[in-house]
Amino acid sequence: MQSAAVSISSNIAEGYEWGGKDFCRFLRIARGSNAELRSQLTIAAEVGLISKTDADSLKDELMQIAKMITKLDHSRRKAMEQM
Repeated sequence: MQSAAVSISSNIAEGYEWGGKDFCRFLRIARGSNAELRSQLTIAAEVGLISKTDADSLKDELMQIAKMITKLDHSRRKAMEQM
């Protein structure tokens, strides 16, 4: 879970450094890590490592982050189309 969480911001940062189409590719990878972490939270709650309430709260926050990443990806793609 820690690896997936770190991967989200790390991929955004690395993609930003590469720029252009690579940035969009890394944003998609970050969204994948976000989905992976949400899945792991579901499993953690099911096996009793975290309360369902805490897992649901964290998953809600991750969904908001996923939406932000998606909006950033869309805006970058649109900007590249206009170049």
